[in-house]
Amino acid sequence: MGDLEMPKIVFEDKIYTCEMGANLRQFLLSQGASPYNGPAKAINCLGLGTCGTCSVGIRGEVSQLSGMEKFRLSLPPHKGSEGGRRLACQVQVLGDVEVIKYEGFWGQGETQNPQTTAQ
Repeated sequence: MGDLEMPKIVFEDKIYTCEMGANLRQFLLSQGASPYNGPAKAINCLGLGTCGTCSVGIRGEVSQLSGMEKFRLSLPPHKGSEGGRRLACQVQVLGDVEVIKYEGFWGQGETQNPQTTAQ
C-alpha cells in the first residue's frame, strides 16, 4: 500500500499516517499518543470497550459503531454526549480522521482537553 492510500490521523496538533483499518487506540498508543486523560492512562479496560475511558470525538472515515460500543456510549457518563463520540478502542480507521479529546476521566466533557499529553 503506498503512502497516498494510507489514512492520516490528526490528533493533538500532530499528523500521523497509519495502515487502513488500524485500530485507533492501538495506533495512538504505538505512537506515544494517548486517547486517555489523567489516571485513565493506567485505569482502563485495555481496549475491551467496557470502561469508556478512551472516548474521543471523531471527524472522518471510521468503522460503524459496534454493539458493545453502542451499549457503552448509551450509559453515563457518555449518554447524551455530543460531538460524534466514539471509543478509540472500537474504531477502525478507514480514511483521514481528526480525533478530538475532551475533558473528564471518561472524555465526557463538553470542552476539548488542552492537556491530554500532560501528567
